[in-house]
Amino acid sequence: MPKSPEVDAWFATYEHPMRDAMLRVREILLGADARLTECIKWKSPTFMYEGNLASFNPRTKAHVSLMFHTGAQIPGKHPRLLGEGDTARYLKISSLEDAEAAKKDLERIAKAWIASKSAPKKAAVKKAAVKKAAVKKTAVKKTAVKKAAVKKKR
Repeated sequence: MPKSPEVDAWFATYEHPMRDAMLRVREILLGADARLTECIKWKSPTFMYEGNLASFNPRTKAHVSLMFHTGAQIPGKHPRLLGEGDTARYLKISSLEDAEAAKKDLERIAKAWIASKSAPKKAAVKKAAVKKAAVKKTAVKKTAVKKAAVKKKR
């Protein structure tokens, strides 16, 4: 779980009635996949992998509010994500106990996000490997044709 010193410093000075629940959500998200990172963006902790996944809304005091920037694009069904439209989704956590109850959902959301962002990379790598194999096969065929032509001339 790679924690950012920048985010640690932000939490050290941040006073919020739901601070413990926020810290637990942070641990859960960072523990979901080692590729997920964090930084401070828009004056708030933000979780990232190949783009912005989610940011805390530090102004909300009644609960922990986590905004998933492009939450509508996260594959799968995630009933805890609130909102409509084709962009953002929100997750509300009302207590430390609620953060624990949301653990599996948060992990599924993070994993779905990472899988969706990793899929195009995997496809590109596979496509490049197929192309490289085809080029190599063509080169081998051309070499075999040239050798056959040289033998025929002799």
